[in-house]
Amino acid sequence: MRAALRRARGFTLIELLVVMAIIATLLSIAAPRYFDHLDRTRENSLRQTLAVMRDAIDKYAADTGHFPETLDVLVDKRYLRAIPEDPITESVATWVVEPPPDDPLAGVWNVRSGAGEPYGNW
Repeated sequence: MRAALRRARGFTLIELLVVMAIIATLLSIAAPRYFDHLDRTRENSLRQTLAVMRDAIDKYAADTGHFPETLDVLVDKRYLRAIPEDPITESVATWVVEPPPDDPLAGVWNVRSGAGEPYGNW
């Protein structure tokens, strides 16, 4: 009778392997969706950040009559609270600034992500 009680208390190796196989199957379905969702979230955040920064550049140009020399000017003049972090590169220093097409020395006309293709073209 004691041997029967010992056997009934634990799980067999086969039962544990079946449970682990079920968990692995569920994870193989859920993990790609999770990482795809993270990528889409970063892309949406980048779109929003670019829109806010470009709007601040436009407002500065409309108020002063010229484009800002750097992005730090937007922070100093309180058009932005801080230079936002690029959600793709997770850095503040990777923004690529573009001068106006008609005057390359006039300051910051546009800003792009420094993450490369395809984000650098947005």
